[in-house]
Amino acid sequence: MSNEFADRLYRIWTHAQESLQQDAALQSEPDAHQVVIRSIASVATRIEALRAIHDYVDAYGTGWMSDAAQLFMSDAIDALVAEPYFSGPAAEAREEIDSLRTESDYLNTYVRINSYAAIGARLLADGASNDRAIPTESGDDADERELRTSTRRFAQDAVTPLAEEIHRQDLLIPENIISQMADLGYFGLSIPEEYEGVGMNNVMMVLATEELSAASLGAAGSLMTRPEILSKALLKGGTDAQKSSWLPRIASGECMVAVSVTEPNTGSDVASVSCRATATDGGYLLNGAKAWCTFAGRANILALLARTDDGPGGGHKGLSLFIVEKDTFEGHDFVMKQNTGGMLTAKADATLGYRGMHSFTLQFDDYFVPAANLVGEEGGLGKGFYLQMDGFAVGRLQTGGRAVGLAQAALETTVRYANDRPQFGKPIAEYQNTQYEIGRMAVDLEAARQLT
Repeated sequence: MSNEFADRLYRIWTHAQESLQQDAALQSEPDAHQVVIRSIASVATRIEALRAIHDYVDAYGTGWMSDAAQLFMSDAIDALVAEPYFSGPAAEAREEIDSLRTESDYLNTYVRINSYAAIGARLLADGASNDRAIPTESGDDADERELRTSTRRFAQDAVTPLAEEIHRQDLLIPENIISQMADLGYFGLSIPEEYEGVGMNNVMMVLATEELSAASLGAAGSLMTRPEILSKALLKGGTDAQKSSWLPRIASGECMVAVSVTEPNTGSDVASVSCRATATDGGYLLNGAKAWCTFAGRANILALLARTDDGPGGGHKGLSLFIVEKDTFEGHDFVMKQNTGGMLTAKADATLGYRGMHSFTLQFDDYFVPAANLVGEEGGLGKGFYLQMDGFAVGRLQTGGRAVGLAQAALETTVRYANDRPQFGKPIAEYQNTQYEIGRMAVDLEAARQLT
């Protein structure tokens, strides 16, 4: 029954998209309708999450997971009906959704409350640990279970005991965590074996990220992101010599990576990067500022996006990607001086809830980068935006994995607390409101996990 309704809901959403694409105002002036577009994106995300969670249920789902899929479908329908744009160009789609609402037994508010509470009660009684296999196209779940188990064991043994102090004291990630992660191959999970990596797929990388982040985002979960971003860019656009030189050292942890794209006045608008790389004998001179460069102190290479073409219409086509070498520094500020007179000055900015790596504002003054460190060398001129976006694609996958890991840890901690916290003569886990909230957390978390 749930799969039938999920399929119908997806067809309705497809029809709604087609209707919205015919809306002249949305097409001609998208910036004047940002709220509507954001709503459309939100609903689209829920629909895709619904498809993902149903795929999981088809392969593995029993018990509360099937209930979770049905509840998530109900919420997705509610989200569609509640959006104001369905009163306009997608009115026909709304009529179809209203019809679907009347046919589903899972849309009654009181039924849903009891269903969420039942899921919460089950997790409160049995524990909220995520020990299930995650399906893949290959169906090779044994390797995934082993990776999840081994990563969880490492994270709990090596990271969890230090995580609180690292956060409270705003400390740099201890070297023993970095060296152990390097020995276990985490920095080369998706680097091909021919470059001394592990050669796993993106799903495996996300699973490892999730388990590390459950122990600590700042002290472990985010460490893999930067090597992955640069590795993907090198695999996409690097020369054979660059791949052979850099990828094995990234995989081994010899080269720790920071990514330097954001600038004081440039964030999501990557095409507006203004830090310049000016050609000189044997290479380029960097001049300009970068901001929020996480791990820039400890890292010994920066994946830096700079402008190499200021010509008319340059925009994203005038950007190139460089591998910038530097020394390793501890602490919250540093100065890197080159024999050529170039200088890199850096100061860490205070962060909330994301500590252990330190995020720096950087200032480059005639900082020299060899021509061989331009990704793709001469053939990579002007291609930096595309290479960076390829790298960011996997970085966004990891962002999903990191968020799921944090949410999983929050859910497990909440379950333990609710069982231990007494009020009015019994644990708060025995009250319906607590069970309901735990159930909603678990359903949304599982949808996010499967979507990722």
